[in-house]
Parts: sequence; structure tokens; C-alpha cells
Amino acid sequence: MTLLEAAAALRRREISSAELTAAALQRIERLNPSTNAMQTVMAEAARERAKQADEELARGEGRGPLHGIPVAVKDLFRTKGVRTTGGSKLFEDHVPDHDATVVEWLRAGGAVIIGKTGMHELAYGITSSNPHFGAVRNPWDRDRIPGGSSGGSGAAVAAGMVCMAMGSDTGGSIRIPAAFCGVVGLKPTYGRVSRYGALPLGFSLDHMGPLTRSVRDAGAVLNIIAGHDPRDETSSRRPVENYVPDIEPAMRGLRIGFPENFYFERLDPDVDAAVRGAFDTAASHGAEIVPLRVPDIAAINTVARLILLAEASALLEPHLEHRDLFGPDVLALLDQGRLLPATDYINAQRLRHAMQREFAGLWARVDCLFTPTTPITAPRIGETTVTAGGESEDVRLAATRLVRAINPLGLPAVSIPCGADRRGLPIGLQIVGRPFAEALILRVAQVLLPAEVRVPSL
Repeated sequence: MTLLEAAAALRRREISSAELTAAALQRIERLNPSTNAMQTVMAEAARERAKQADEELARGEGRGPLHGIPVAVKDLFRTKGVRTTGGSKLFEDHVPDHDATVVEWLRAGGAVIIGKTGMHELAYGITSSNPHFGAVRNPWDRDRIPGGSSGGSGAAVAAGMVCMAMGSDTGGSIRIPAAFCGVVGLKPTYGRVSRYGALPLGFSLDHMGPLTRSVRDAGAVLNIIAGHDPRDETSSRRPVENYVPDIEPAMRGLRIGFPENFYFERLDPDVDAAVRGAFDTAASHGAEIVPLRVPDIAAINTVARLILLAEASALLEPHLEHRDLFGPDVLALLDQGRLLPATDYINAQRLRHAMQREFAGLWARVDCLFTPTTPITAPRIGETTVTAGGESEDVRLAATRLVRAINPLGLPAVSIPCGADRRGLPIGLQIVGRPFAEALILRVAQVLLPAEVRVPSL
């Protein structure tokens, strides 16, 4: 059942929030030992909130589609009175005295926060193999990673524990788990969703967004969490739209960009075939496919890595005297960042702005771009290299290669399931739009994925 289907059933009195919450808790109890998707389960608070939601709905005090729906949030969103670890030993006992804006607005919309999802340490990685709290496992194959850093959110949604879980995305950390776990993952435009109260990683690269089991669900969540927040200095004042696409939206006349360079190089052949098939589907719905060359994405990726190395190291500098509290992969990245000259960071930011202007020229020719989300499907836990297109590549670099550039560009992007590989593992399609074009990319995504995502047999 999707989030919007559950919301409709609640309003028809076919089910109660208490029943939905009890079912979610039972599924978490059964499946979390094998997936480790949930870091903290807020069972008693969720039951109490569900009871309140039922009473409010009975009085006709509906707050919207999330009212009474059990959801989860990544364990870097501060939750008042409930520990927020960021996947780190540094914050293992951190209990905030306030909610993150996203959590505050979800609660205001009536959502039942059922728990906090597991993640890569400090959101700085793509495996979610956390050295402190254990590896999160992919519901499609427990020997494989769910992606990261929002791996617990992707796994929890794919396993049917919740209809929606919030994630964060600094270099692909919503879209990679969406691709590897076979769910919908939306990274909104930079500034569209408040970052206040979320433990930061990259000051100028962090984005907050939902992972869901349908495209329309992602739009419904964005309707709740989008908007200006004066507590976040980067928060946009641009008016919020209705982001939920029609059930059967039209695509006729839209111009879909087909990148002739970079994005279709060094791909698993199953990924290549599946994503090319998405262009055929779009064309069959009346879209125009426009071949074009994109700016130098490899250069933008380099700029993004430099910026993140510097910003993450600056952010965590006060804690680096406690080296024993960091996992080795995160510590190595932080040490690299400390060695970067300030001139490299400044020049990277200058190049970033030049590339943003260059990329902006594409939108005169196309309405959105289709690319693979990742060049591979989910690797095995512990794998450090993968083969894509006949070449060996570091797992982290491979997983982020096609998504990282979208963060410094600040563009909205959604990953949706796009078939499966020869092993039955999900493949992701990335749809990228111009700034603040979330409604358009979700409309396109709905045409391509009109139903709920597949759920693995568990």
C-alpha cells in the first residue's frame, strides 16, 4: 500500500492509524534483525501519536495526506527527546532538545514518526556499512549494500516497514539507495527543503528529500516539507507548488535530453539497456528525445569532491582529536580534506559557479535529462571495487559517478526504478530538471512509473 492509498483508506475509515502503526512495528520487529534498516524504533511514542491521529481524524481535523501515516527519518534529523547519532560514536548519546524543521513540519502534517533509520557514518559514504552500528543490508539481497548514506531509509521503504523515510543527499545519498533498493528517491533543488536541525556534512551541498514507494507519494511529502524556513539561511522564498502529479499525466511535447557524452560510458550492460528503454517509453508517450552533449561532468565531479572534502573536514575539525571514534574510511576522507589548500577550495567554488552557468544553457533545449542513476546495481557488502563497462573502479567512485555533479549544480533530480538486472537487482533511472522543476520531473516520473514499486519477497 502506498502512502496516498493508506491516507485514502484512513479517511474512508477502512483502517486506523493505530492499525497502520501496529502493522509497521510488527514488520520492523520481523525484518529489522536481517536488514538493520532502523537505528532507533520509537514504538511507544508512535502508538500514542497514532491514537491521537485517530481521534483528530474522527473529529474531522484532518491535516493532510500524511495525517496518521507511520514514517521514518534518517538518523541525522534531530528529534526532540530521541537520540540522534548521525551514525557516529561521537553522537551516540546525543539527545536533542528540538526537532529538525523537516521533522517539525512532518509532525505538523500529522505524520507518525515511527523511528530513525540507519546510515553511513556521518553521512560520509555510500555503503551504509557502519562500523559502529552494523551494516545496513539490502532487502533484495542481504549480502549486498543498500547504498548510502541514506541506506537505512532506502532499505526500510523497500522492505515495506514504512511508506516513506526521509533521507539526505550530499553526493547522491538519496538517489543511490533509491536505485540499489528499487524505490523512488527525490533530491529537491538546493534551498527547496530546509536543512535546519539536520546534522550537516557539506555546507553548500546538502539536500533533504524523501524516499517512497510511488512517485505521487514523493510529491505528497514534498508538499509538506518544502517552503521557506528563516532558520536556514539558504532556504528559498520561491512559492511552493502542488508537487503531486496526476495519476495519468501527459508527456506529449516534452523534450527529454539524451546525453551523448559521459552518462552512457562504462555501464553494466543491463543498466545501459534498461535506461535506453526508458527513452523508448517516453517517446511512445509523445515526448521528443533530444540528443545533446552535456558540459564536462567529470570536471564537475572533481569540483564537488574538493568542496566536500574541505567542508566536511572544517565541520568536523573540533572532533578530530578523538580519532578512535571514527571509522577508517571516514577518517581517511577527513584527513584528506585537512590537507587541501584554501586556494583549491576557493577555486573549486569559482569553477562551480561557472559550470552552473554553462549547465543552465541546456534548459533552452530540453525540459529534463534522463541518465542512469548508477552505472551498476548493488555491490556486495565489503566489495571495494566493481567492474562496469569492462573496467575496474572503486565502489564509491562508481556509485557516485552519475549523481554527484547534480549536488553542486543544485538541480532537482529523482531516481525511479527502471527494471532489474540479470540477478533481479533493481536498476535506477535518474531524471534531472532545471532549478525548482520538481513538479515537472515528478510528472515525467509518474508516466514512467505509474504504479507502486515492486517489493521483494521477505
